[in-house]
Amino acid sequence: MPHTDPSYARLPGRFFARVGPAPVAAPRLLALNTSLAARLGLSADWLAAPEGVAMLAGNAFPDWATPIAQTYAGHQFGGFVPQLGDGRALLLTEFISTDGARFDLVLKGSGRTPFSRGGDGRAWLGPVLREYIVSEAMAALGVPSTRALAAVATGEVVWRDEGALPGAILARVAASHLRVGTFEYFAARRDTEALALLAEHARARHYPRAEGPLGLLGGVVAAQARLVAQWMSLGFIHGVMNTDNMAVSGETIDYGPCAFIDAYHPDRVFSSIDRNGRYAYAQQPNVALWNLAQLASALLPLIGEGEAAIEAATAALDAFWPVFTESLNRRFAAKIGIASPQAGDSALVETLLARMAQQGADFTRVFHGLASGAARDEFADRAAFDGWAADWRARIGHEPDPQAVMRAANPARIPRNHRIAEVITAAVAGNMAPFVRLNAALAAPFDARPEWADLSDAPAEAEVVTRTYCGT
Repeated sequence: MPHTDPSYARLPGRFFARVGPAPVAAPRLLALNTSLAARLGLSADWLAAPEGVAMLAGNAFPDWATPIAQTYAGHQFGGFVPQLGDGRALLLTEFISTDGARFDLVLKGSGRTPFSRGGDGRAWLGPVLREYIVSEAMAALGVPSTRALAAVATGEVVWRDEGALPGAILARVAASHLRVGTFEYFAARRDTEALALLAEHARARHYPRAEGPLGLLGGVVAAQARLVAQWMSLGFIHGVMNTDNMAVSGETIDYGPCAFIDAYHPDRVFSSIDRNGRYAYAQQPNVALWNLAQLASALLPLIGEGEAAIEAATAALDAFWPVFTESLNRRFAAKIGIASPQAGDSALVETLLARMAQQGADFTRVFHGLASGAARDEFADRAAFDGWAADWRARIGHEPDPQAVMRAANPARIPRNHRIAEVITAAVAGNMAPFVRLNAALAAPFDARPEWADLSDAPAEAEVVTRTYCGT
């Protein structure tokens, strides 16, 4: 039996709603993350057996499960929504893993809850597989992220704008599902008692060395600054950076309309609902700080009163840019072979990115190609690369092992939009083989193995994906 401790479910009832099973017609296991299951102390054989699949589908729960839907609010595209919550997700329990870490287990797409706001509470196969693929790829890239434990087909259809689609459920694992919007929910209600309980719960769980609410804020600020810098270094666009999609743990959460850049441009947007580019690639650090300011505002009643509290919270927020800039410069320096960045190295990176944007060069292929000498081929005008490369070669000539640094920093493969689309199309037709192959390749993103060479290719013109969707 796994070691579970549902600490969030022991908080007062206004933090969540208790929800029972919402059975589906014919659950079938599509994918199982056996290594993650082992870390949680769960038997892969049990999860694949009828009893385990029934749990993953939300049909029946073991005695150790205490299913709840968490409540939260959130700023969505800048507008505050005071009541959101888990409208299609259930937190089953918290595991104490074999290495002592604590993790939530959530079912996403498991049916209606009191927070569904008229929705069906379900998910269709496409977004479930997208989140499975991208979240596991992010973990393999070393990015703090929620994880995918399993994907289950429901044997039912869900109705979306596209018509009837095959239903599915994702079993998601996270350090927690505490969001900036969770704090906003209680702050908006001026429920200082609940806010204090939540802040202490989050501090003890994620930042145990921090002191009080101000220390919690500082921990979240630093974690998010490092996280977004890592996103930027990989060409990742979250796509829907609402405050209810920002985890205070510092993990990437909610892979709805996310995407990795192919042809680089700082203003790139993929999300179909981001019509004004609020969450464009280059805007992500600004939005992260804006979201953190909402967290600071929610925590103010706990930090103190008057100008002194505002100044303390502002000082915590002011730490964002130094942490972000140092992390971003270090990561991009490594991408061009520099282990110990110096003054002027960021300008060298910025010049390369500007020329990539002008040429529409592929983000991942350019940086991965620097070590092999193939980067030049990604530029339609080779002179644009050559002019930059002369200064670059002179700079890395002073580095002890630039090739090793670049190979460690630049993946050969990322979850490209057109490959994910191919996987989903095949899966809808009943063929999971492309899903299995893509996941295997993305589990070793820095390993340029020839049998996976096609998965490193940029999309052909007819394959380019320009819009990604939430799937709700």
